[in-house]
Amino acid sequence: MQPNIKFNVARKNPELIAPAKPTPHEFKALSDIDDQEGLRFQIPVIQFYRRNLSSKEKDPVKVIRDAIANALVSYYPFAGRLREHANRKLVVECNGEGIVFIEADADVALQQLGDALYPPFPYLDNLLHHLPATAGIINCPLLLIEVTRLKCGGFVLATRLNHTMTDAAGLVQFMSAVSEFARGDASPSIPPVWERHLLSARNPPRVTCAHNEYGDASAEGSGAPPDNNLVDRSFLFTAADISALRSSLPPHLRGSSTFDIATACTWRCRAISLSLNPGDEIGLSCIVNVRKRLNPPLPEGYYGNALVYPAAVTTAGRLTTSPLQHALKLMRNAKSQATWEYAKSVADFMVMRGRPCLKTRGIYLVSDVTRGGFGEVDYGWGTAEYGGPALCGVDLVPGVVSFALPYKSTKGEKGIRFTMSLPPNAMDKFVNELETAMATAHKSLVIKKSAL
Repeated sequence: MQPNIKFNVARKNPELIAPAKPTPHEFKALSDIDDQEGLRFQIPVIQFYRRNLSSKEKDPVKVIRDAIANALVSYYPFAGRLREHANRKLVVECNGEGIVFIEADADVALQQLGDALYPPFPYLDNLLHHLPATAGIINCPLLLIEVTRLKCGGFVLATRLNHTMTDAAGLVQFMSAVSEFARGDASPSIPPVWERHLLSARNPPRVTCAHNEYGDASAEGSGAPPDNNLVDRSFLFTAADISALRSSLPPHLRGSSTFDIATACTWRCRAISLSLNPGDEIGLSCIVNVRKRLNPPLPEGYYGNALVYPAAVTTAGRLTTSPLQHALKLMRNAKSQATWEYAKSVADFMVMRGRPCLKTRGIYLVSDVTRGGFGEVDYGWGTAEYGGPALCGVDLVPGVVSFALPYKSTKGEKGIRFTMSLPPNAMDKFVNELETAMATAHKSLVIKKSAL
């Protein structure tokens, strides 16, 4: 758990940063993956940077403000505003109005915020200002960026993004362009590519795959947290933990990734903690980036949403009484569905069904940002101490989404950390179930080694 630090922040009035040079005034349609209901929300990310002696004469606020203006010349749609056209189709009016930028100073040092930086951040409101007038989807700024200088010489960069515009990979691409300008480059190393038609519906649209991740809210099951009184925590799987879980699997599943194994374990423990009816249908959706899965792959530089959410479906009774391998097999089979045809079928499904939302009950959604790249962005002060999601979940669907985050200890030991939001009683059960699962796996591994 992060320390509940109290500190003061002095903010200047928000300003709009427009592109540094004139840009086209035009309308650009989002793809049918972009403008689905399930992405019509704002999502915050955060990056923490330590003092860098080689950059001590530079002001991060000025450097980053100027770099944003330069990056917006190429990424000028971010400086526009979304308009909603017929059939709720979202279109960007590229008018150069700009993104919101806030300059701030805090009377706290980075080391006071904790040795290990990861969500939940109880002090997030101190670092990312909530401006209700800018928090909508239509006719609002598409990005809000706040840079807070710390008294130690480090700084924090917090961003709030309109998710319909881009996914994690696209946002990192934009941030990397900003960082390149901040370090003195004349242009982005990866030119941005719009081409949103590549993930739009076919003509005529035709749904060719089952999409269990979407559904009629009135017909959904009861497999999600029943209220909004949620506790946020995150849980670490060390390399030793993953090895122990892997050893419990049959040989043909032991080559599964760290993410897959940890997700399957988390899904099973979460389902047990919610005390569901055995016959309840529940699902797991892993967000899959399809940039390189399409045929042909999306062009390098594409910064739209290139995500699908294929769902593994089972019953609560089957999942909670079966060994880990059952959850893992279901999950791997679901992820394998994320093909070119599946992505096009999702786009067609959006158009034919009126852009439905993802299920919010009976489903658990995991976003893998272990290789997202937020922590690798260098504005001239080195890489981030932490870069990634600022929350444990998504406010639009409380208790439904977890993030898988990269973790490295001060000794260089790597692992994977999962965020979790659950009602208090369920969180207590989840902690117990996870501890029991890990203890059993480690004990089994010890017995196997001693038998050799």
